[in-house]
Amino acid sequence: MSNTSVKAELEQAKHRLEEAQARNRVKERNARTHRLILTGAILESILPEIKDMEPDSVKRLLEQRLSRQTSDE
Repeated sequence: MSNTSVKAELEQAKHRLEEAQARNRVKERNARTHRLILTGAILESILPEIKDMEPDSVKRLLEQRLSRQTSDE
């Protein structure tokens, strides 16, 4: 096997690895997006009033309710 063909094979293997890593990143990003959407849907089903709230307001509401719940225990 010539030096050139070895280099070409190494480049191909490197490229295949990079493509596999990129596919994995996309899968991970899609799984995270799906999880976030499901979590938001669950939250909206429990607290329907948050549908019209800004994200910062939702965060404050949750922090208040959770800290109140923790202090009640």
